[in-house]
Amino acid sequence: MHGSVLPFYRGAAPVQWAIARGERETGVTTMMIDAGLDTGPTLLTRTTPIGPEETAPQLEARLAEIGGALLVETIAGLEAGTVRPVPQDHARATLAPILKKEDGRVDWTAPAEAIERRVRAFTPWPGSAATLLGRGLKIWRARVEPGPFAEAGTVTAVDREGIVVACGAGTALRLLEVQPENGKRMAASAFSAGARLSPGARFD
Repeated sequence: MHGSVLPFYRGAAPVQWAIARGERETGVTTMMIDAGLDTGPTLLTRTTPIGPEETAPQLEARLAEIGGALLVETIAGLEAGTVRPVPQDHARATLAPILKKEDGRVDWTAPAEAIERRVRAFTPWPGSAATLLGRGLKIWRARVEPGPFAEAGTVTAVDREGIVVACGAGTALRLLEVQPENGKRMAASAFSAGARLSPGARFD
């Protein structure tokens, strides 16, 4: 799986890293097997845009459908002699490393756009984890929006739509759906009401 113009992604989590790194497109490729990791000659490729709110599971489901159709087309092309292997341009390859638990730790000093992408990319595992009021909090859905400048990790607003947190580069992220430690997934507004959260609270 790879971006059609951007570098090929090779490794254990190509879909997740394509979303996290802000690629606009991804896709599927049929290829020949060789001794390397996804390094064999390619056969056919199909690309698809990555939706602005698409999560890794949603994108993986779409790619599975595209891949199934592409496999049928590839086999037919090989039998007809119309599909031939093409060597890869290895200079365009980008490693998509195995996801680790620490990859899900939210860095509030990063721009909100980058954090939001990782929330979508790392759903359901390793998830996006933060610490608020001394307890763990998993972020399931979030949205980038304008916000007043404040120190990264500071809660700047709490309302019926959720919790707004200051991020790096003067950006802000609205938390829409969260899961408290040892608790259930819920609307961020419901969590903030139960936790009696108010502006000025800080994420660790």
